[in-house]
Amino acid sequence: MELLAPAGNTENFLAAIDAGADAVYVGAPGFNARNLARDLRLEDILAMVRHCHDLGKKIYLAANSLIREQDLSETLEILALLESMETDGLIVQDLGLVRLIKEFFPSIPLHASTLLAANNSESLHGFQKMGFERVVLARELTLKEISILCQKSDIEIEVFVHGAMCFSYSGLCLFSSFLGGKSGLRGKCVQPCRRNYHWSPGKGGKFHGAVDKTKTGKGQYLFSMNDLSALAAVPELQAAGVTSLKIEGRLRSAHYVSNIVQAYRLVMDATPDTFPKALQEARILSDRAMGRKTASGYLFSPQPADAITPYHSGNMGDHLGRLGAMKTYEGRQYARLTLKETLGVGDRLRLHAEPSGERLSFTLKELRKGNSEVETAVAGEKVQALVPDWEFYPSSKHIDVYRVDVKKEIAAGPRSLPNMATCREMLDRFREKNRERLQSIRRIVCPPENDMLSPGALDARVKTAPFAKQTKKIKLPLDTWLRLDSAKTLFGKLPFTPDRYLLPLNNYNLSQTGQLKQFLGKRSRDLTWCLPPIIFEGELPKVRKQIQSLIRSGFRSFQLGHISQFVFFGKERVFLSCDYTVNLLNSQAVAMVENGGIKEAQLSIESDKGIISDITAICRQNNSSIRLGLTVYGAPALFTARLDPDHFQYNKTLNSPRNEQFVLLKKDNVTTTVPVRPFSLIPYIHELKAIGLDYMVIDMSNIPAGKKEMEELAGRLSGVGRYSKLPTFNYLGELE
Repeated sequence: MELLAPAGNTENFLAAIDAGADAVYVGAPGFNARNLARDLRLEDILAMVRHCHDLGKKIYLAANSLIREQDLSETLEILALLESMETDGLIVQDLGLVRLIKEFFPSIPLHASTLLAANNSESLHGFQKMGFERVVLARELTLKEISILCQKSDIEIEVFVHGAMCFSYSGLCLFSSFLGGKSGLRGKCVQPCRRNYHWSPGKGGKFHGAVDKTKTGKGQYLFSMNDLSALAAVPELQAAGVTSLKIEGRLRSAHYVSNIVQAYRLVMDATPDTFPKALQEARILSDRAMGRKTASGYLFSPQPADAITPYHSGNMGDHLGRLGAMKTYEGRQYARLTLKETLGVGDRLRLHAEPSGERLSFTLKELRKGNSEVETAVAGEKVQALVPDWEFYPSSKHIDVYRVDVKKEIAAGPRSLPNMATCREMLDRFREKNRERLQSIRRIVCPPENDMLSPGALDARVKTAPFAKQTKKIKLPLDTWLRLDSAKTLFGKLPFTPDRYLLPLNNYNLSQTGQLKQFLGKRSRDLTWCLPPIIFEGELPKVRKQIQSLIRSGFRSFQLGHISQFVFFGKERVFLSCDYTVNLLNSQAVAMVENGGIKEAQLSIESDKGIISDITAICRQNNSSIRLGLTVYGAPALFTARLDPDHFQYNKTLNSPRNEQFVLLKKDNVTTTVPVRPFSLIPYIHELKAIGLDYMVIDMSNIPAGKKEMEELAGRLSGVGRYSKLPTFNYLGELE
């Protein structure tokens, strides 16, 4: 079994190798999902590849960000260089990247990122058919579930064993993007799960379990997960047949990486007799690493009680205390601090302001006791620390201080990578070798700009077709799909007649199939059944049975919530579409699903107007027959989570530090967090028609579908009535 360590820079890389890692993974420049960190240079990566291969170790590249259309040209060059470097695997999320690699760079081994949310054996089967050699499982699985997946599949399985945990399933978190266009699926996450939230006063939203209700009126870190630590579970993961144990932490320090790798090396190499002692020593090493509070994640329970500590901020590092009075001395700013731990000049610190949740990291350059400057101070001492300027000092109720890294010491002994000049020369040779080949590939993948319809031309064009006001029958410019939670709503009076009805695949809706056929008559073929993006292993037999029952009843239209769900249908003659949760953000991803038999596909709900324009233009140029759509109205799930902790209040308004409002919902097998106010692109549907979309989705599945809400929807669609402006998600901005 492989021990796989993170490396965000050369220092961490060498620390991981020295500590005993069998393999490392680093971010591929430009498209890795931790690109808030400074990207490694290509020559650095080539040096790491050569160093690993000289030592008989492996190195994988993380290219696990969604790729925008405008990024494809640069992506091709990087893929060609990574192929020439002979890296041992590429960790990917974007289906467009999968297609490019299979089509043009087939010697690159494909690893499915955890952002592809593989959590059942059918998803492993699907990814294997798509050409993946390894799958990084979703972090939400138990040891029992992991063991079953290992038994049912011969694909290599990689499991996260240590590091940060996201509250939402990876690949299904829209929160950061919805708040301001910084997509977590593109490595830009602003970590809204780490913020302090509070419940609005008023009725509703009962706690569903025992909880300390004396604290419910205060702000809480409701979604801030404790870090994962699976040291105790290593023997069971070995017995299950897991291929690789993965440590998270490409943004963390060399100190952290070294200690955690040593800890896992100890328990992996231990015998049954020596394991108890090895585990004890490993936990000491882990404690020295200055991570967050740790728990065992989902490994021992699908609903772990210790996954979140809601009354603790969940900051990473050693808590040193709370900033006191500020003082300016010789033009510099100092803050008083009573230390809870030893502190030294050169340590890396992070300030955490409440209630805003804003953070600031810096290296401590000066420390004073009284009137004297000192290099170190110990717990209990009162010091003045030199702090940088920061706008949040005056507005914060309090600011906590955490040490996230210790002063870097110069390591002894020969620890260096191959000569960088030689690596740069090799890269130049690779570029020259790939030049003509890349030119021919670009002609296929990236058509000339003058062959594409520019957004400016589109804007001028739609001004001649303003949104028409209607008072009677609503006529819409695009085919309109209406998604509802319940068949009961479909049986009621709707504000318009949609071209397609969408219903989720659940027990209640399936119990209404007879009535649905009778009610819809010949329009039964216009009803599409929507598979959820998350299906647990234990639910697979039921889902297969439900699908077959619907097909026998004459229903043939299904929408995939996860790209691997095509395996449910085999050779059945069905009509397949895909939901926005498949995350199509470029034309190559669209081509990938079209080649897989998808007839209609929603583009990523995170898309801005430029991305939509580019994709539709290229698909038209390539004579693609797939019909493209977009959700234009709804309250999408910003978090989609397995966890259902006792401190949650469902169906009650939740406020962020910036007074954004959300509601927690419990549906079937997942917990979702949705905005109180839906987003709407309804004022732009004529523009979307002109851009080239074929259909739009009105999603009422997370919105009350009462008379008032339906009347408002009718008013917005017809242009009648005056309603407040709604958010437009990223459509009018730019997705980062």
